[in-house]
Amino acid sequence: MSQTKKNITRVHIEGTIQQVWDALTKEGEPLPFFFGSVMHTTGLKPGAQIRMRTDCDKYTGVVGEILEVDPPYKFSHTFKFTHVDDPPCKVTYELKEVDGGVEFTLISEDMPAGSKTEKSMVGGSAIIVATLKGMIEDGKPPFKSRFILLMCRLTKWMTPKRSRSENWPLEKPAL
Repeated sequence: MSQTKKNITRVHIEGTIQQVWDALTKEGEPLPFFFGSVMHTTGLKPGAQIRMRTDCDKYTGVVGEILEVDPPYKFSHTFKFTHVDDPPCKVTYELKEVDGGVEFTLISEDMPAGSKTEKSMVGGSAIIVATLKGMIEDGKPPFKSRFILLMCRLTKWMTPKRSRSENWPLEKPAL
């Protein structure tokens, strides 16, 4: 399977770089810009495991390994959806202080061309950056993001059994 080019999504956020960094790396509570998932890690450092789980901790939607942490400028990790058999890709979040706020860039790369992962990553990137922007600037996600979050909550019972968290323990490398 061939690999795609980088998918780059960028937005200007009116806030401080520390506000954006803190929101992006927050653990233990639902993150609206990650579709309500809760980030769990074995430490915010290279080589640590990362899991994105439902708020009830029953399902794990994404697994990976942290590749780079350079607070408050860069956070990178591998990324694999648990419900598909696609290989992991790479996600990088870059933050840059600019006049009036922060330039936030989401880079997705190494996605198999034509895969479910590619479709979800490309489609989800715009929602992620818009929701993060809304959370920092207005304290709440935009209406479209709130609707998507509601649908995620209402449909989580349909999550495949293979995505149950007991199949993706944090203590073991998942990839």
